[in-house]
Amino acid sequence: QVSVLYFARSAELAGLRCETLSVPRQITSLQLWEEIVKIHPRLAVIRDQVVFAVQQEYVLLGDQLLVLQPGDEVAIIPPISGG
Repeated sequence: QVSVLYFARSAELAGLRCETLSVPRQITSLQLWEEIVKIHPRLAVIRDQVVFAVQQEYVLLGDQLLVLQPGDEVAIIPPISGG
């Protein structure tokens, strides 16, 4: 189980700021995103702009294999506008 934190637009789309999810211990970042989108389909609209942070380290969506530990923190960070 991992803690998923949603920020800004991702929190609006998911309808919550955090939750605990059961996911495989070894999973690619893209597979993890797909698991989250199954639960919160509205998140699909930000797929091309979203960045993950796993244990406070940025991870791009793709084939990168993540080895998750129980209680790890996964943050969904949408693009942040500003100037």
